[in-house]
Amino acid sequence: MQAADCVAVIPAYDEAATIRDVAERTLRQVGALIVVDDGSRDATAAALEGLPLEMLRNSENLGKGASLWRGMQRALALGARAVITLDGDGQHRPEDIAALLAAHRERPDAVVIGSRRHLREDVPWLRYRANRLADFWVGLAAGRRFADSQSGFRVYPARLLREARVEHGPSARFAFESEILIEAGRLGIECIAVPVTVSYRGMARASHFANVADVTRITAMVARRLLARYAFSRPKAAEKISASGVPSSTVTPIARSTGVADSDSAAAEHSTASAHTVSESSVRRRSSGSRGARLKKSE
Repeated sequence: MQAADCVAVIPAYDEAATIRDVAERTLRQVGALIVVDDGSRDATAAALEGLPLEMLRNSENLGKGASLWRGMQRALALGARAVITLDGDGQHRPEDIAALLAAHRERPDAVVIGSRRHLREDVPWLRYRANRLADFWVGLAAGRRFADSQSGFRVYPARLLREARVEHGPSARFAFESEILIEAGRLGIECIAVPVTVSYRGMARASHFANVADVTRITAMVARRLLARYAFSRPKAAEKISASGVPSSTVTPIARSTGVADSDSAAAEHSTASAHTVSESSVRRRSSGSRGARLKKSE
């Protein structure tokens, strides 16, 4: 496969019923496609025979996060400046790739998310509420708001995929797509939303999302990220604050950066202190004078 500016990546696990149709329609939108067969037990790989795409195969099921990461890194190796991701189960319409790429061309450094927020009546109620709750917590950890943090239909800029520090092994699974948005926030990379159409009716299989296990993974990841963002980033309690409001730990390096030797700096500090210090004897004289004045007035 030749290098391309935008490469599509589709993770696939037991998608024999839908993957060929999704791949063919995706190829009409982009010049390069990578499908990562995540240890499928059915004929997913065979269904793609004869199509002009690259197939990567995991020897066992490693999860969505690991499969996405493998496809993304292969796309970068091919010279991709952006990576488009979508699911292989048919819920995402490859025809909407054009809208995501249009937004990407306007803001090439941003993550573009295919948002389902406007499809309130078409999204199952429980899924809608769960997604909104995830939007809140992922947004809190990222320091920004998301219109649809759980949509896997996205365009990622190459910079994010090169610099992101995320869990992408077999333990990541569905938490990967939330964590990489939090990384975008840490790196100062903008995230924008584009309305897309999805279909949950007539899908060939049930979702691979494990309600208990995957929600637990996402919750643990978000909790860890929140702790890192808000708890560990606070100044240490032992830091002293100078009169100017600058932590003392930062004052010393700044003073030294001026090239003043420690002994000279200490001398200057002593000189400054002496100029503004009132002697104890003068305080006593002033105090006694004031007391005498008060006694005279009372008489």
